Amino acid sequence: MMTLTAPLVFADLLAQAKKLRETNAWKPFRPGVGAHWLYEDEDGAAAVLLHYEPGAQVALHEHVGYEQMLVLEGEQSDEAGSYPAGSFVINPPGTSHSPRSAAGCVALLIYEKAVRFP
Repeated sequence: MMTLTAPLVFADLLAQAKKLRETNAWKPFRPGVGAHWLYEDEDGAAAVLLHYEPGAQVALHEHVGYEQMLVLEGEQSDEAGSYPAGSFVINPPGTSHSPRSAAGCVALLIYEKAVRFP
């Protein structure tokens, strides 16, 4: 777990995400989904790059705090719709979904609090 004590800057995050996609710097998150944690705080606040392999899906989960997601590459979808690269989605507390990617994608997710899996 990495608690921030000073600003954390990622210059040209898009280029960094593209380079990361070609490496094995991803930790297993869910089957077919790798995670590269930018930070993770003790209270559940976090920022993470998620790399979905084609056809990967994350199980249904509930947002306890706000989740903000920016699709950097590819397309992600859930029960509410499809989100191509450049889409910014805010999932408020109390909402649930099961995100997936048919062709694969990379997305930046920022969590206010950790999500809850049933």
